[in-house]
Amino acid sequence: MVKAEAVHKSFGPVEVLKGIDLEVAPQEVFCLVGPSGSGKSTFLRCINHLEQINAGRLSVDGRLVGYREKGDKLYELKESEVAAQRKDIGMVFQRFNLFPHMTALGNVMEAPVQVKGESKAAARERAEKLLDRVGLSDRKNNYPAQLSGGQQQRVAIARALAMEPKLMLFDEPTSALDPELVGEVLDVMRDLAESGMTMIVVTHEMGFAREVGDALVFMDDGVVVEAGHPRDVLNNPQHERTKGFLSKVL
Repeated sequence: MVKAEAVHKSFGPVEVLKGIDLEVAPQEVFCLVGPSGSGKSTFLRCINHLEQINAGRLSVDGRLVGYREKGDKLYELKESEVAAQRKDIGMVFQRFNLFPHMTALGNVMEAPVQVKGESKAAARERAEKLLDRVGLSDRKNNYPAQLSGGQQQRVAIARALAMEPKLMLFDEPTSALDPELVGEVLDVMRDLAESGMTMIVVTHEMGFAREVGDALVFMDDGVVVEAGHPRDVLNNPQHERTKGFLSKVL
């Protein structure tokens, strides 16, 4: 579903990604862990072309992200073409980014109506089902300010699912939540994983990675340090840098 080949990304003189190679299989829950500043979130943003890569190749479902190939050269796609690619990729951020002037139902309905041109009736029906799926059918008429952080994040997940994506990206979805609210969001993600959704999750929730993840990559300083099955990496890390990191978070 996702293939990264020697992906590089710099911000000015600072090289944030230094040649990332990895593959994510369909229906896989792929966890990215590592210290702050290691490049995890930047890599996630490159997958849907919120950040442009400087070198290498990045493809989703067999198609290059943000570029087309002609001969041996890559040409950047128009913004409208990039937007069309993004329809297949859902993203959930640390901060919920909900529209404050819309109810939970309105937030979930918005993109299918505005981006995909769905009728309001069809979008409403799916939105109500999705809010029920994330346990918020009784909150559909509430505005974000009337919801807890965990509830807002669950609305954000429902909103991303409303576009019927092939791939879901989660950028530390529980890091802005109070500890007692983390579980309700992880439960929704666990349900998504069981339904067969392909997911890439940047997380510090090692219990979730161990229990739900199919693959885990430890990143540091813009490179993949260690990769494997979550239980193998977490229980028996091979690299000293991985051991040092895990000794602080487990």
